[in-house]
Amino acid sequence: MRSLSLMVYYKTEDEIALIKESGEILGKAHGEVAKEIKPGIKTSKLDKIAEEYIKDHGGVPSFKNYNGFPYSLCISLNENVVHGFPSDIELKEGDIVSIDCGVFYKGFHSDSAYTYPIGDVSKEKTELLKVTKESLYKGIEQAVAGNRIGDIGYAVQHYVESYGYSVVRELVGHGLGKDLHEAPEVPNYGKRGHGSKIRSGLVIAIEPMVNLGKKNVVQESDGWTIRTADRKPSAHFEHTVAIFEDKTEILTTHKYLEENFNK
Repeated sequence: MRSLSLMVYYKTEDEIALIKESGEILGKAHGEVAKEIKPGIKTSKLDKIAEEYIKDHGGVPSFKNYNGFPYSLCISLNENVVHGFPSDIELKEGDIVSIDCGVFYKGFHSDSAYTYPIGDVSKEKTELLKVTKESLYKGIEQAVAGNRIGDIGYAVQHYVESYGYSVVRELVGHGLGKDLHEAPEVPNYGKRGHGSKIRSGLVIAIEPMVNLGKKNVVQESDGWTIRTADRKPSAHFEHTVAIFEDKTEILTTHKYLEENFNK
């Protein structure tokens, strides 16, 4: 899905405020989708729910038609890591499903993802989701002015590998703003003190993609879906964050989806 410019665009406080507005619409769209996530729902229906909500609230789905991607949501089941197509496949008990979405609003993109357990899932999948979500916040803790991009990746990698999981290498987080994918790339692996310096005004999407098994991935024949080579489950969580001199602010939200899921 990537189309990345090489120049880093630092945002003003006003631009960051607009990205946060975009992120609020995105968070509420996730919340509407979460209401319907249960065994028996077709993933194509979830895609329609998100697209309608985003358009009804003045936004545009960032992913739809981006480099030819045909849907508003990336919906990736079990061993699929990212970029999965919505379809007539129904969610079933024991699945895990990653829902990734972006919103373009007032000239700026926001981007976030969440992986859901469907009904009663195995202990190993439950733990994978828990650790992957925690690793997102470990990464965000390092996204502060004066640190380097490698500090973020190191924090994610070190945390998930301590549980025996692996980090996908081919897919990374990214800057975003007027474009969905901007510099810098934000890998979920790295060395402390390496990479470009994090400065005030930087807006990035941090998105750990963590595999239960080995790190290797393959692309499916649809040209989009990325899955684990060993077909073991993968989880994906993402927030868009902004860096200021004295703080880091999460511009997207999982609040609405967590309130609405399983209710």
